Amino acid sequence: MKNVQDYFGSMVFDDRVMRARLSANVYNSLRKTIDEGKKLDLSVANAVAETMKDWAVENGATHFTHWFQPLTGVTAEKHDSFIAPSPDGGVIMEFSGRNLIKGEPDASSFPSGGLRATFEARGYTAWDPTSYAFIKGKTLCIPTAFCSYEGHALDKKTPLLRSMQALNMQALRILRLFGNDSAKRVIPFVGPEQEYFLVTKEMYDKRPDLRFSGRTLFGAKPPKGQEMDDHYFGVIKPDVAAFMEELNEELWKLGVLAKTEHNEVAPAQHELAPVYTEANVATDHNQITMEIMQKVAAKHGLVCLLHEKPFEGVNGSGKHNNWSLGTDTGINLLSPGETPYENAQFLLFLCAVIKAVDDYQDLLRLAVATAGNDHRLGANEAPPAVISIFLGDELTAILEAIEKDIPYEGTAKVRMRLGADVLPRFNRDTTDRNRTSPFAFTGNKFEFRMVGSSDSIACTNIMLNSAVAESLKIYADRLEAAEDFETALHEMIRKTIRDHKRIIFNGNGYDDGWIREAEEERGLLNLKTTADAMPHLLDPKNVEMLTAHHVFSEAELHSRCEIMLENYCKSVVIEANTMIRMARSLIAPAVEEYAADVAGRASVKMTAVSGLSCRYEKELIEKLSALTEEIDRKAEELEMAVSALHAAEDIIREAASVRDGVLVKMDELRDPCDRAELLTAKKYWPFPTYADLLFSDI
Repeated sequence: MKNVQDYFGSMVFDDRVMRARLSANVYNSLRKTIDEGKKLDLSVANAVAETMKDWAVENGATHFTHWFQPLTGVTAEKHDSFIAPSPDGGVIMEFSGRNLIKGEPDASSFPSGGLRATFEARGYTAWDPTSYAFIKGKTLCIPTAFCSYEGHALDKKTPLLRSMQALNMQALRILRLFGNDSAKRVIPFVGPEQEYFLVTKEMYDKRPDLRFSGRTLFGAKPPKGQEMDDHYFGVIKPDVAAFMEELNEELWKLGVLAKTEHNEVAPAQHELAPVYTEANVATDHNQITMEIMQKVAAKHGLVCLLHEKPFEGVNGSGKHNNWSLGTDTGINLLSPGETPYENAQFLLFLCAVIKAVDDYQDLLRLAVATAGNDHRLGANEAPPAVISIFLGDELTAILEAIEKDIPYEGTAKVRMRLGADVLPRFNRDTTDRNRTSPFAFTGNKFEFRMVGSSDSIACTNIMLNSAVAESLKIYADRLEAAEDFETALHEMIRKTIRDHKRIIFNGNGYDDGWIREAEEERGLLNLKTTADAMPHLLDPKNVEMLTAHHVFSEAELHSRCEIMLENYCKSVVIEANTMIRMARSLIAPAVEEYAADVAGRASVKMTAVSGLSCRYEKELIEKLSALTEEIDRKAEELEMAVSALHAAEDIIREAASVRDGVLVKMDELRDPCDRAELLTAKKYWPFPTYADLLFSDI
């Protein structure tokens, strides 16, 4: 039995390796770059590159790649070998600081949203030293940012790093006001819980919809779903346990802190949760996790489905983004603390998050907007599309007491004069978790439950970091100019609570009454689809905030809006075309074949038995014939809806047509197909059913 401690991080060029292999001067210089953002000298880069290459080759690597995260939503890599020719006809293994720092992939291969023409191919990758290099297979993977020839960000990492820098800058201003001069960095920490489904490769291969779109486009509800609650935390099946065991081992080698594994609510659904780490590293690790999940599943004869809604009628899969703020000295800024001033500091950071979420609901919603996630949000399994914050009874009561300037009726009656009177100490977990809340405080962090299972967590954390940075900037500007810090602090927290309490909701987010209240009484946004949400990226307030903190340029925002809407349209069109083909070439012929066989058997029976009416067969044939005609008609209507998209004048109108036309027609086609499945004998049905997929023996 291998000891995890012996091989954890064995394929990572981490701090342990660097400290052991680099000279003290080189190591210290590199640490300053990582910890303080100091510029990296080329001589240091050369020394790091040589050591990194030697370590990688010792561990079996023959190639290196700049591993980056373009706007396709998946990772990208181009492999180059270490070999260079030697005079004697052999080769030497070569890798320089320039190779480490910069690469040049073909930027024309990736979406740019109009930032560059198709023929303008040059793009650059730049080493991100804050995320450790690792070996995957025989390739040294160097985490990098990706930009265009003109310097525009073409990836998800660059804006994430910018947002972390903006948040750090503003949070340090607040800490200095509270007398904290020791902290040098404030870091967003993230732990993304990853949900997924497992199905057998054999059945997956028989479903064109799964192969082309990642979700089932047809499927009648099986007799049993998740009604009995017998999957969640239930015994893990042996084949799944074997998959999880190998998955953990592969992730641990790569330094991914995979911690928790269990079944999820739906049949065939499971979850993996890691330990928290810095947002940048957590983003890299989650991309690695999704890739390794799919590779390990294939080795076990399985397919890992990461689509947000692979099966209609059962829970879909999300990715809960647990987010907190901490200093490089180990202080969690969202933990209440032990003293009045720590309480006051906590409440200020808490209010900064409340203000950020209320002011930028639209950014948080569009950060999780995809064609797949639109099927999941608000479906009584995930948070609604309306953003709200859950704080729990005690924190809500404390904020109400501050707003009204009255004694807090908790463990003791104490007037809530921040920094003047003694604040009550309150524990972290005094309230049950609210699984229906999009954004819930869970003791010393917030859990943002709206992220889709296949999505990158970069988008969510970019918007969250940026919005909180804006709140903290406003606070710091006012407090730095205040004559009386404590009075100004007290009044500012009161004002935040008064102005933004509409975003706080501790009830059932699935209740239709809440959605009406949110929209009609509180004025909260309900952006139900990607087509509704994404255009808000270009709202003046959002452009102003994101450009002011140098997270995006205005051109980058326009490009991302274009790319995300284009991805939405393409995804749905692929699904629609797949539906048309399956309906016409698989489902309708199967139903017709069954009807013909029923008719043949009825004819034989009527010949054999004089006077036999065969009423059952006749009625069944009529139903099946009517369904095939309806399937053909609905397939034609869907085809026309797809063709009509060509007339759209721009991508925003095209996305609206997808939402209002194509998706509606897809639902209309699915209905007769699913009804036909229930009437057709199983041996005639052309692909595995939901019962087969969800309740296999794996």
